[in-house]
Amino acid sequence: MPLNIAVQMDPMDSIKIAGDSSFALMLEAQARGHAIWHYDVKTLAWREGRITAWAKPVTVQRVNGDHFSAGELRQIDLAKDVDIILMRQDPPFDLGYISAALLLDRLKGRTLVSNDPREVVNAPEKMFVLDYARFMPPTLIARTLADVQAFQQDHGAVVVKPLHGNGGKAIFKIDADGTNLSALFEVFNQTWPEPHMVQPFLPSVAEGDKRIVLVDGEVAGAINRKPGEGEFRSNLAQGGSAEASDLTAREEEICAAMGPELKRRGLTFVGIDVIGGEWLTEINVTSPTGIVAIDQYNGTNTAGRIWDALERRHAAM
Repeated sequence: MPLNIAVQMDPMDSIKIAGDSSFALMLEAQARGHAIWHYDVKTLAWREGRITAWAKPVTVQRVNGDHFSAGELRQIDLAKDVDIILMRQDPPFDLGYISAALLLDRLKGRTLVSNDPREVVNAPEKMFVLDYARFMPPTLIARTLADVQAFQQDHGAVVVKPLHGNGGKAIFKIDADGTNLSALFEVFNQTWPEPHMVQPFLPSVAEGDKRIVLVDGEVAGAINRKPGEGEFRSNLAQGGSAEASDLTAREEEICAAMGPELKRRGLTFVGIDVIGGEWLTEINVTSPTGIVAIDQYNGTNTAGRIWDALERRHAAM
């Protein structure tokens, strides 16, 4: 049955269609006969119980420079006019992101929102992962320099990252001698009000950082992302490269441990990151990526698998 789909995401003309997961989801929705609307999160509004957005109907095609066409902008009612909303705007996970998610949560029982907005608020990438600390490398979350220095003395070289960062931005390696640790933490504490994540530097990151995609709690595929020359960050946005990959026994154990909980929470499309085949570092629920590369290497249709899950959830409402 054709559905009305609204996609809350960044401007359509800014996306790089070759690897964009949101664009792949839109292409698949269109192929299934669903109507697609695009709106900017900044246009969300609540008035007397109605939640609206200013949206345009769009059609998409995989043609660089001519990948979409849009109709007239108009205000739509996200309960009456829409069946499914994809919450796909890029992080950062800040008060704006949280406020939008809490507005969309008020649609529960009327419009399906994916990932479930309340659970997105409850599961920041580097906080939700603490539920599975047994699979993580040693980890410190703190903003007091003395705590960080003690951790660094125990573990040698460490990596420091913002607790709510994304895309590999502002991740720093501090060598075992601790040079610049205090200066870096001054900058972090001045820039972010929240604590920060510190972990030992894992030399196995040179072998890659694996992105594993789970759909409704089940593994849909994986790619191994390797750092570019002169980098230790393997994010594709930071110059990393991708290669096909299978799962290790440890990675299968990690996915089996969290899969049922992801499904229970309504986190339909999730990407987890694992270093060295054994160390879980993040659970990405806000706007996961990686499905285009996974499908290119594996000959799969992960976007189709996601839509199968969403259509099942919608039919069950």
